[in-house]
Formats: sequence, structure tokens, C-alpha cells
Amino acid sequence: MEKKSNLYDQAKTLNNDQLRILIREEDYKGQTAGLSKNMLQTNLIILEKKYALDFMIFCQRNPKACPLVGVTDIGSPFLKTLGKIDVRSDVPSYNIYIKGKLFNTINNIYDYWNDDMIAFAIGCSFTFEHSLMRHGFSIDHINNNKVVPMYKTNINNVSSGPFANTMVVSMRIIKKNKVDRVFDICKSYHWAHGSPVHFGDPQEIGISNIYQPDWGDNPRPLLNDEVNVFWACGVTPQNAILNSKVSFCISHTPGYMLITDVKEDAEVPILQKN
Repeated sequence: MEKKSNLYDQAKTLNNDQLRILIREEDYKGQTAGLSKNMLQTNLIILEKKYALDFMIFCQRNPKACPLVGVTDIGSPFLKTLGKIDVRSDVPSYNIYIKGKLFNTINNIYDYWNDDMIAFAIGCSFTFEHSLMRHGFSIDHINNNKVVPMYKTNINNVSSGPFANTMVVSMRIIKKNKVDRVFDICKSYHWAHGSPVHFGDPQEIGISNIYQPDWGDNPRPLLNDEVNVFWACGVTPQNAILNSKVSFCISHTPGYMLITDVKEDAEVPILQKN
């Protein structure tokens, strides 16, 4: 655990280029919350081109959970509009899904990539956490080098083709008297899920046990002056894929994001540069 913590502390001191080299060389394989301050982090979904249109429509119909910020050309592993990014190597950990089931978790996808694939980058709530911390908020999972807890909910997505299922949310513990301030800070980060979708009783959105997240690490118990606050989460497409029986898909491992070269407050281009 000490070595893991030391690597994370080292990663927090690095700029984007330095951190990307560590990730590409698989010297850093950890979660990315709190890294590359002020830069946009994204979720990653890679599909065969036959699913691309349905997936883009799914993102368009569910923009709160799936804010689409980048798309590669078919067969190209480079997200040129988001930086010097190679989607085959620039995520610390990838999930491989076959027919809707998790098949493998690996640190690069060179052996899986082919000319029939297209990659989608979807905004991530890690992006606005830097702003929350600048405003004096304490983020538990960053303080303790844990993966943010994420939960399936009863909030239905609008379906497209094989993609449907329910929204996934991420949770952070906030002081009760600071919830309004959180909404004000986060609302401008529309590329990173924006304002929360719920706060308070988790059961109201279908979460039966807050201490058993579907992804990520268990949260600590609340203090009397605190409340659970929930944001739409870019793991929502993975939840849709689990239920879709899509023949093949690659994603980031939840909590292990793609870090871009785009500033967190920038208007993000989606169309690919030549």
C-alpha cells in the first residue's frame, strides 16, 4: 500500500506529458482522480463501427451522463482534438467486454485494436473536482487514493439501438450547508456532467446500500453535518453495454480515466481534425 501511495503522490506532481509517458510505459497503473490539475479527464468507449451510430445517438439522448467530447476516425487510435493521445495505451487500465460480460482487465489494448474500431471520449466528473478543491472542498477518495464510489440507479436512460439500461452515478460526501455551493460550481462543467442529479437519501434513486457500490471503493460513514451527493457518471455506457450483449467493447476501467490536453473549462470540439 505504501508503494501504491508513493506512486500516486508522485503522479500528482507531474504535468500531462510526464504523466502520459508513465501511463504509456505502464509505470503508473493507478486511478486518476486528482491528477493533471485543470485538465479534462474522460471516460472511454471503443466499439466496432457497426455500433457507432447507435452509440452516438445514445450519447445525444443522454447528455447528462454521456457528454460526448471526442470521436476518432474509424480505425484511428488517435483523439487529435483532445491532445497527443493514443487510445491504445494512454489509459492506466482497460476493461474488455465480450457479449455484455467483462472478459479481461489489461493495461494496453494493442492486441485488441483493429481497423474496424472507433473510440468515443465522454466527459468525466473528475474534471470539476479540481475546482471544488480550489473552493475549499475536501474530496475523500482523492485524499485517500481510492476510486470514487459509483452506483447503478433506477433512473432510466433513453435507449438507442442495443443501448439502454439505467444511469450510473458517482458519489461524494459534502457538508449539508455547502450543497448549494456545489451546484453553483459544477453547473458550468457541462462537459463533465454538470450539477448533481440528486443528494440525500440514496434509496430515492434506487441505491439500496450506499456501502456496496457497483464500481469503486466503499465510502466512509457520514458525519451528522454531511450528505451524499450524486452526479451522473460516464460509466453509464458500460452499464448499457452490460445489458446490450454487444459482441465486443473496450472501455476504461472505472476510475482509471483518459487524461486529455484540454483545459477543464474549455469548449471541447467533437469533430476530428485532419
